[in-house]
This record gives sequence, structure tokens and C-alpha cells, in this order.
Amino acid sequence: MTDRYAVIGNPIAHSKSPQIHAQFAAQTGQDLQYEKLLAPLDGFAATADQFRAAGGKGANVTVPFKLDAARYATRLTPAAQQAGAVNTLIFHAAEVVGDNTDGIGLVRDLTHNLQQLLRGRRILLLGAGGAARGVLQPLLDEKPAALVLANRTLAKALELAALFQQKTPTQMRPCGFAELAGQSFDVVVNATASSLQDEAPPLPAGVYAPGALAYDLMYAPQPTAFMRAAQAAGAARVCDGLGMLVEQAAQSFYLWRGVRPDTAPVLVALRAA
Repeated sequence: MTDRYAVIGNPIAHSKSPQIHAQFAAQTGQDLQYEKLLAPLDGFAATADQFRAAGGKGANVTVPFKLDAARYATRLTPAAQQAGAVNTLIFHAAEVVGDNTDGIGLVRDLTHNLQQLLRGRRILLLGAGGAARGVLQPLLDEKPAALVLANRTLAKALELAALFQQKTPTQMRPCGFAELAGQSFDVVVNATASSLQDEAPPLPAGVYAPGALAYDLMYAPQPTAFMRAAQAAGAARVCDGLGMLVEQAAQSFYLWRGVRPDTAPVLVALRAA
């Protein structure tokens, strides 16, 4: 029988995950089917239970259910524990393993697809919500010279930094946006939800060092507000999060099937579409 996988979210119609995994399956010769599941806002567990009962082997989880998925799992990987959220579920007979591949996806896109060196560089991570928490440890693992965690509300940045401060030798400093004045960075990652409102975080002038990359975790057919603002402020390169989407999906695929697909042709096809 064909193995079944799905992505669970609300809304879900816009998801590119079925296209991505269909291309991975064709490329690697894997017999699987991948579908979208719209779960009621208060019905994640019931939707996941129903899919498992119907023979589902695993699932991706997207907004707003990543915390629900962490509670649903019977075991969390270290990455999921650090992120405090789950985007990949692996169903075994009596066990549900929860993992988080977002951070791996981001670092892979930055270092492999964009050829951006992170070791020894100054990184600015914008935001202190779930998206930032999901990518923070993998960024720290790359051993940047410094990582500044900036958020509109300083208390949230302090709270998130405290969770990771003791686990890394990297110099990490939380601050508000205004405190960024006079500092410059080689890589600026936007993990806020500002692009959903077509807005950009209010950054002071000079945050982009010569040759800097500005990266938005969001992706869209057109450059996001953050990307446009970064280009106007002097960023040498700007990029959205489509590559991260493909790379985190590839990691999920590997966890499920034990085969690592080639992401390059899939990313080219998505960009062309």
C-alpha cells in the first residue's frame, strides 16, 4: 500500500508542501501520497488521531498548531525541546515522535543554497516568538562571532535569551529595536510576523554591514516589506524563506523515509512557478 503523509494547518489551502513532497518522492522513487488536512482551530488532536487511524505514517504541522503538535507527541527530539514547538510528526505503532526541522532548514538554505558563511559573523535575529525560538539554537550552533536577539518588546527578548544563554559559548545579547543604533551585522534574519501585515520592523540606520544579507523567514511571490526595506537600507543581498521551506521539508522527508532528496531542482521549480 502507498504510504500516506500530510500537512495539518488552518488555513492550509495555500500550502506548497504537497508539491514539494511529490517532487521529492518522484526524484527518490518513494511510493507515497501527501495531502493537506484542514483542522478546526480546537481540533488538532482529533484530526491527527483520525489520520493515524487511517494509516498515516507522519505529518508536517504548520500554523497555528506547532504547540499543539508538541503536546500531542509522546516523545520530543532535542531540536523540538529547544524550539518548544513541533513541525514534523513521525508515527510509530504506539509512539508519536515530534521533531522541529525549521532551524535546520534555515541554516541549510543560508549556508548551502546562498553560500552565506555564519561562523565568525555577526548575526541579528529579529523577533522573539515561536519562529525565532525554532531557529535560534541552529544559528548558535554555527558559532557566529555574536548573535543579537532584538524584539519590539524587550522583556520577550530577555526571556527567550535566558532559555539559551547557558547552552552556548557564543556572545548573545537581547535588546529592543532602538538599542540597535550604532551596531552593524553581516546577516539579519527577520523572524517577526511583520511581513504578514506588509510592514518591516523599525530598524535604525546602519544595521547592514557592507556585503550584508537580509533574510525573511516569510516567503511571497513578490519581495516582502522587510526585503524592500533592507534593500533600501543598504543590504547587499535580500532573500525570502522559500529555500528554508524546501530545506525543512527535505529534512522531514529524510526522517520519514531515510532518503535525502536533492532540493536544488525543487527550489528552481517553485521559483519558476
